[in-house]
Amino acid sequence: MSTDNTLTHTTANRVARIAANVGVVGLWLWLYRGMFGYLSIIFSREDFRTNQIVLVGVAVLIAVRVRTSLARGGRVLPGRVHPRLDASPQLSVPALTLVLGGSALYLLVERFLDINTISASLFGLASYGLLGLWMEPARWREGLPAALLLLIGALPFGEHLQTFVGYPVRILTAALVRDGLAGAGVASVGVDTILVLENGVSQVDVPCSGVKSLWTGALFLIAATWIERRRLNLRWLLTALAFAALLLAANVARVGVLVVVGQVAGWETVAEMIHVPLGVLGFVVACAAVVVLLRLQPVARGSDCQPDLTRPAWLAPALAAVILAMALVYTPRPQTGLAQAAPTWEFPAGLVTEPMPLRPDEIEWLTRGGANSATRLRFEWRDITGSMILITSNTWRAQHWPERCFEVYGLSLDDSRTYLVAPDFPVRFLSLSDGEGHSLASAAYWFQSAGRTTDDYGTRMWADLALERERWVLVTILFDDVHDPRDPDVQTFYIVLHQAVARNLE
Repeated sequence: MSTDNTLTHTTANRVARIAANVGVVGLWLWLYRGMFGYLSIIFSREDFRTNQIVLVGVAVLIAVRVRTSLARGGRVLPGRVHPRLDASPQLSVPALTLVLGGSALYLLVERFLDINTISASLFGLASYGLLGLWMEPARWREGLPAALLLLIGALPFGEHLQTFVGYPVRILTAALVRDGLAGAGVASVGVDTILVLENGVSQVDVPCSGVKSLWTGALFLIAATWIERRRLNLRWLLTALAFAALLLAANVARVGVLVVVGQVAGWETVAEMIHVPLGVLGFVVACAAVVVLLRLQPVARGSDCQPDLTRPAWLAPALAAVILAMALVYTPRPQTGLAQAAPTWEFPAGLVTEPMPLRPDEIEWLTRGGANSATRLRFEWRDITGSMILITSNTWRAQHWPERCFEVYGLSLDDSRTYLVAPDFPVRFLSLSDGEGHSLASAAYWFQSAGRTTDDYGTRMWADLALERERWVLVTILFDDVHDPRDPDVQTFYIVLHQAVARNLE
């Protein structure tokens, strides 16, 4: 009878612990409810196909690594990898710090920044911290690189690096190449020329394309760290910084060679042919160097006999209360977009326009992004027809990469390059197709303020760091047919539209 009572009591306690854990997880998912829509886009939409492929590859790598770890030495180590969800949470300070610190930062980011990739990163890191309250501590620390690998692979960090860091790094790269060529006696190549040349021959989405190599390099470094079983410590951080420096140095060398071959020697076709092999070569050399540096570090060896952490009875209810409080105070950034009436655009008589309605999804993201106003127009200029959208905003949030929109609506991007209508008027010219090589249309866009015009989204974003923000207009044009950017009528159309936007910004 005593044995039956003990068994019943044990079962009841186990059920109570499972119920408490389920409650904590449920509150956790409610706290991060704002992330699921964004993650569903990442995991389902075609324009994030690279991230989806990387995610599958990382998942396979993790499965193989865990299976190898479990069967190491021909024996299975029970309870070492899988978290004990029927147990009370353990008092792990590193994991608890990640849970609470990551969640607090998430609330701040959602309220003031509203950058989905940062919020999703904090969700992933904090969730891994939550998992650490039930995992064996040594295994949890060993699995941290795998968690980072999943985050960096699944989320569009490559595009964000190109956006946030790409512009200053490109300027620095161009300045270094210019100074290097000047030191070698070639002083006629300026920064603007180098930037345009780099854009012209480097619009290939591969790991060797400048700043984007940092994303691929981060994936490689963390995967190598996990496979080689090295610790994430100060020495590893120095190795990571050295790796980033090698990648950027390889890009400087690549751009320098391209400028010498394409601009100085005039062999533009040769420059087109060698820019991918040069980038791949530099990336491979940097990866080989970082593997050597990693292998100079000691292997992380966990102990099979580690003291169990305490599992206080108060931790689960206290954790649930804190998560509930965070969920209740969760306040996304207010949506204040499209609060102003659309301006009256004054175009010359030769440019015939007709208003077009905005799509519901466009209204949603323009409102969320804080656009001042947006106008979609059907236009006819001489024999050129198409549609355009003019988005006015004081914040970069409401303005975006038009390439992404075209891809979302089923068009494939065949080519994207800078075209100089005038020395101070760059236009990004796009060639679009149906994905099977059949050219369908041309498109163009630029960002314009009262004193500046650029086709670079990073430049537009960095402009918001000024003490007094300017109004900018994103001009996006989708032609009905394929056009040559050098066509005089197309160039005149750009100039006429540019002048109309300038008058509106005065």
